[in-house]
Amino acid sequence: MEESQELLHFWGDAHVSEEEYYEAQGILSSKSFYTSPRGLSLFTRSWLPLSSSPRGIICMVHGYGNDISWTFQTTAIFFAQVGFASFALDLEGHGHSQGLRAFVPNVDLVVDDCFSFFNSIKEKPEFLGLPSFLYGESMGGAICLLIHFKDPNGWNGAILAAPMCKISDSVKPRWPIPQILILVAKFLPTLPIVPTADLLDKSVKVAEKKIIAGKNPLRYRGKPRLGTVVELLRVTDYLHSRLGDVSLPFIVLHGSADVVTDPDVSRSLYEAAKSEDKTIKIYEGMMHSLLFGETDENIEIVRGDMLSWLNHRCEGREIVVS
Repeated sequence: MEESQELLHFWGDAHVSEEEYYEAQGILSSKSFYTSPRGLSLFTRSWLPLSSSPRGIICMVHGYGNDISWTFQTTAIFFAQVGFASFALDLEGHGHSQGLRAFVPNVDLVVDDCFSFFNSIKEKPEFLGLPSFLYGESMGGAICLLIHFKDPNGWNGAILAAPMCKISDSVKPRWPIPQILILVAKFLPTLPIVPTADLLDKSVKVAEKKIIAGKNPLRYRGKPRLGTVVELLRVTDYLHSRLGDVSLPFIVLHGSADVVTDPDVSRSLYEAAKSEDKTIKIYEGMMHSLLFGETDENIEIVRGDMLSWLNHRCEGREIVVS
């Protein structure tokens, strides 16, 4: 019975509905589907403060192979609890959204999907005039920066958690070599054969949390697809070449023991970005999954840094209890 409970919800209790769980957390949540301008059906969720007016909105982007309905929610729930209306969508080929599982043939189109959905949120009458922030984890951090390039003045800031601004040499496939990989991907882009280590094991530090993350029924467990890997290599190389063009306020968070994305690349982002308002936090000994996979004490440290950063940029917008 316990096994089935863990498979139903990330919080592990099959007898507590989503609505009951969110109410117990002091927030309001909803889910729906959004049709992107290119016609893709994308699954979305919102997490809102239950007893206050929002101080701002946070538009969130998950990482490769992940989705918004499992452990990613823990951060969205936290943001709602401290007064922010938060929104996210499952990217193409992820979670409940349309597309072949974990196949991302064109990141630029994924950026367009996110840009369109997030703007539809920002334009809602109840959110007009509120500060708006991007939040991205891993591949989602790269997508946030690409959204910023698409509209350099459209956001009040970004929170980048272990962003994939360049694929770490430690997880790049050693075989086939990139030239062969690119050639084969032209003919067999969806083939899931790229050899790589299990990213879950490399991302999550706490053993019990590895089990919870591994129970996610929507997590992609196969080998990366050729076309996806080639596209991520292309996009991260492009992004790394444009770090000096980043101009929005941001905080970048990274664990020193992260072997999935490189903390040195986050240092390069911090040093190269022309943003006048920029902050970097490198957490000694922490791994890739900063906001779920670490000890509860470490997660509180990271959350505290994010909240302090947000509070400083939302001064005068205190939580108003209705």
